[in-house]
Amino acid sequence: MNYKDAGVDIQKGRSFVEYLKVLAPNIGGFNGMMEIPSGYEKPVLVSGADGVGTKMNICRIADDYTTIGQDLVAMCVNDVICSGAKPLYFLDYISTKTLDGNVSEIVYGIAEGCKIADMQLLGGETAEHYRATEYDLAGFCTGIVEKFDIVDGKNIRAGDVVIGIESSGLHSNGYTLVNDMLWRNYIFYKEMPELLTPTTIYAPLIQDMLDVVPILGMAHITGGGIPENLPRCLPKGLTVDVDYNSWERPELFNKIQKAGDIAEDEMRNVFNLGIGFCLVVPPDAVILTQEVISDIPHGMRSWVIGNVK
Repeated sequence: MNYKDAGVDIQKGRSFVEYLKVLAPNIGGFNGMMEIPSGYEKPVLVSGADGVGTKMNICRIADDYTTIGQDLVAMCVNDVICSGAKPLYFLDYISTKTLDGNVSEIVYGIAEGCKIADMQLLGGETAEHYRATEYDLAGFCTGIVEKFDIVDGKNIRAGDVVIGIESSGLHSNGYTLVNDMLWRNYIFYKEMPELLTPTTIYAPLIQDMLDVVPILGMAHITGGGIPENLPRCLPKGLTVDVDYNSWERPELFNKIQKAGDIAEDEMRNVFNLGIGFCLVVPPDAVILTQEVISDIPHGMRSWVIGNVK
C-alpha cells in the first residue's frame, strides 16, 4: 500500500502549496510571521474566528465555489473591526476529501477577500480527509488597534442614533433554514441565484470612517439578526428601538418569508433583513456618517434605523 492508495496524493498536495505561494507569498513554512506595524503607542491585538456554515450547500447546488472564500474572510473580519481594529492577517482551515478544483476556487476567494480587507493571507491548513463528504471551512483573523482608540460602546448614551448599513443579501447566516426550504422544494436556487452573493466586507469603509466620524459602537449583524447582535455593543441598562420599516428590505427576504410562511419575528431573529452592519453615533454626526457611507469609493446605502434609550 501507499498514501495515495489510502486517499492522500502527496504530489498533488505539493502542487497545491505552490499554487498557494502565488496567491500568498508568505505561505510555505511551518508558520507565518508579521511585525506589529510601527507608530502604535499601546497596540492591542484583536482576534476572531468564524465559518460559513451551511452556505457551502449553495455552492454545491450552484457548482460554484469562487465566492465562498470571501464569505469566510468577511465573517471573521467584520467581527474584528467592531472594536475599531484594522485587520492585519488571516489564516484559514479547509477540510476536503481531495484537493480538487473547488478547493483552488475557495482559496482564490479567500485571497481576494484578504485584498478587499487590506490584510495578509498569512497561512492556514488544508486537510485531506478521505472519508469526508463535504468541504468544511474556518477562518481566523487578527487586527490591531490603539488601546485608547478601542470602540467598546462605553460612551453610548440615551438619544444616540443607530445607522444601519446595507447588506449584500443573506451574507452567511440563515442557510440552515434556506437549505431546508430548498430540500422541501419551497424555493429553487435557479430562481434565487442571489443566495450565493458573497458577504460584504466592511473593513475598508470602517477604516475610512474612524478617521472622520465619532463612532461610539458597532455591531456585525450575523446569526440572530438585529435583536441578538445590536445589543452586544450597548452598555448595560440601555436598549434600542429599531424601526423595521425604516429601510428597504431586499426582495429576496420577502420571497423567503412568503415561500416558507415564516413569521415576522422569526425572520428578524434569523436573517439580517438587508442590514449587515450597524453604527451607533451621536445625533449631530448622523449626516456626516451617511455622507461617508454613500461616498465613492464605498457607495453603500444606509438608514437611520433606531435610537438608543
